[in-house]
Amino acid sequence: MNNIGLVLEGGGMRGVYTGGVLDFFMDKNLYFPYVIGVSMGACSGASYVSKQRGRTKSATIDYVSDPRYLSYRNLLKYKSIFGMDFVFNEIPTKLLPFDFDTFFNYYGEFVIGATNCNTGKEVYFYKKDYNYENILKVIQASSSLPFVAEPVKINDYILMDGGLSDPVPIKKSIADGNKKNIIILTRNSGYMKKPFKFKWVTSKKYSKFKGLCDSIINRPVLYNNTMEYIDELEKSGDVFIIRPDFPPDVKRTEKNTEKLTALYLQGYKDAEKNYDKLLKFIDEN
Repeated sequence: MNNIGLVLEGGGMRGVYTGGVLDFFMDKNLYFPYVIGVSMGACSGASYVSKQRGRTKSATIDYVSDPRYLSYRNLLKYKSIFGMDFVFNEIPTKLLPFDFDTFFNYYGEFVIGATNCNTGKEVYFYKKDYNYENILKVIQASSSLPFVAEPVKINDYILMDGGLSDPVPIKKSIADGNKKNIIILTRNSGYMKKPFKFKWVTSKKYSKFKGLCDSIINRPVLYNNTMEYIDELEKSGDVFIIRPDFPPDVKRTEKNTEKLTALYLQGYKDAEKNYDKLLKFIDEN
């Protein structure tokens, strides 16, 4: 499977859909030589690369009711609605251990996208750029949503959510040499973002980071353009897309475990439904 990439969209808690798809892939021992993800896509991708089936589901659904994970108490205490230390330290190092050894011994490349707050541009981390000590922090940076989380400093960068500057990093995968790509999306076909309404609030909140402000304000246009580009790639047969058939009934900060479980199962079933077509796509590469 040379020159085939696996591209993972973010979407906050909607990322459990991706977790379901990737769990099916793991059940079929289907792994790709290049994986790239942003935000929750990076979280799901990390568990896929570490070959920990069910980890994304457990790390979200099993802990989302814990106020340390997601609550307004965190916002008051830590300036983040998500308990980032709990999510990216307590859970992966103590409660639901992340398999660092398997992750770093993965045969392929795993790329994590984040957004440079100063420039508003993409920053990509390859395996050569992270290690045992900072990999969780890199994933945290990629997952730090504006208004509900704080920026993360790594080396000389101040970083936030990767989906702001590259919502679905398909162009990066192609630039890295992947002629064909499997894309996992967390929104249904035809979804488009509406124009951003809170420009004044954004400019005040992130007055120190003009690049970040521009990324937040311009994200709907970038996202919609990316979707149109992906649609063209699908028509030409260069990408294989797995995504929900209907608008997912899950918010970015969803806490309803029944809704989250249903979306996870939908992801698994959609992967199963598309499996034969996916194998054909891979064989035709």
